[in-house]
Amino acid sequence: MTKTNFSIAGRPIGIGHSPYVIAELSGNHNGEIERAFKLIDAAKAAGCDAVKMQTYTADTITIDHGGPDFVIEGGLWDGKRLYDLYGEAHTPWEWHQALFDHARKIGIACFSSPFDETAIDFLENLGAPAFKIASFEIVDTPLIRRAAQAGKPLIISTGMATLEEIDEAVAAAKAGGAGGITLLHCISAYPAPAEEANLLRIRALSERYDLPIGLSDHTLSSEVAIAAVGLGAAVIEKHITLARADGGPDAAFSLEPQEFKALVDGVRTAHLALGRADYGRTKSEAPNLRFRRSLYAVKDIAAGETVTPENVRSIRPGFGLPPRHYDEILGKKAKLAIKRGTPLGWDLLE
Repeated sequence: MTKTNFSIAGRPIGIGHSPYVIAELSGNHNGEIERAFKLIDAAKAAGCDAVKMQTYTADTITIDHGGPDFVIEGGLWDGKRLYDLYGEAHTPWEWHQALFDHARKIGIACFSSPFDETAIDFLENLGAPAFKIASFEIVDTPLIRRAAQAGKPLIISTGMATLEEIDEAVAAAKAGGAGGITLLHCISAYPAPAEEANLLRIRALSERYDLPIGLSDHTLSSEVAIAAVGLGAAVIEKHITLARADGGPDAAFSLEPQEFKALVDGVRTAHLALGRADYGRTKSEAPNLRFRRSLYAVKDIAAGETVTPENVRSIRPGFGLPPRHYDEILGKKAKLAIKRGTPLGWDLLE
């Protein structure tokens, strides 16, 4: 199946291209716009292709309610009301223009996850080059369809989704006219245990959909994301923080700048290492052909003398006949005297 490639802000994404690496800012700005600027700078310095925000307010994503349905039980945010968590974690809309401008100034793509139609309209006015649909919103097909109508690429996370739900999301994106679609395999746990990463799902998604497939990674290190590249991941998304010790809604499962740089370097190296599925020799191998085994005279052989296991062996280096001819040459006569250390060739034998 030929995967359909597309571009974000001129950067091609898909088969044959280095994975598109997205640094997720989320709420790790801790309510400080200067920290948000520094996170964008850190993503650029790490070699990321893009930074991503989340565009919502507490009122656009939930309601102010203290009932049991609206209070988190267990996990990283145990006991928090949804309204309070989203109020703490959101990126103020009045910051967006300055953050988008800063990203453009330093040369890194910037886009966001909209969580309602007003956010889509707002991000369109900012010139966002793409939209990201969060895992929890994959079931909101009207939102996906509306985002797709902007004609921009859609990146859709698939955490918790059934195949039927993914099918519906892809159909909604296509019906809306998205300018490219990619699906991100995702385990929506915060943090996600590496042993539950289920990276083989990347191959399964790739076989099912004619789309680039990537990974939104919530594990605590970079190994899972790097391994995903070996399975064909075309996009890698990971949370970034200036320092986990500073706290923040998502800091506990985010990478610090130097760790993120190591992730990007690892992803790029893993992609280069994939190479091609052929059996030709590489340039770096060619000089070592001389150290293969081949057939050599290991004793002086007089003219007319018979070739035997005592005077010819398979040894290094590789300038003589290949060892596969060993049985064939045994019993032949030397045409002329052959000195010890001479590579055997057909021209030396009767």
